[in-house]
Amino acid sequence: MLWIGYVGLTALVVCWIPQSIDTIKQGRCPVNLAFLILSSLGSLSLALYAASLGNTVFTVLNCLTTLGTAINIFYKFFPRKSPEGIA
Repeated sequence: MLWIGYVGLTALVVCWIPQSIDTIKQGRCPVNLAFLILSSLGSLSLALYAASLGNTVFTVLNCLTTLGTAINIFYKFFPRKSPEGIA
């Protein structure tokens, strides 16, 4: 049954990759801030809880999910400025 946990871990982590890449390319994050904050808080809390239980799958999953939301939150608060003359 452990493999099912790794399949879920992979799917949930991979789903953040396209959004994070788009955010980095655009230099800004169009995702709702409340969603990002709640997602980050939830995944960080679950990472700490999973670590306290010694559950590697959920610890890694939630740490990586927290990282994905952190990238998007960073660009939400600090969008990259567009060069002059580029729309």
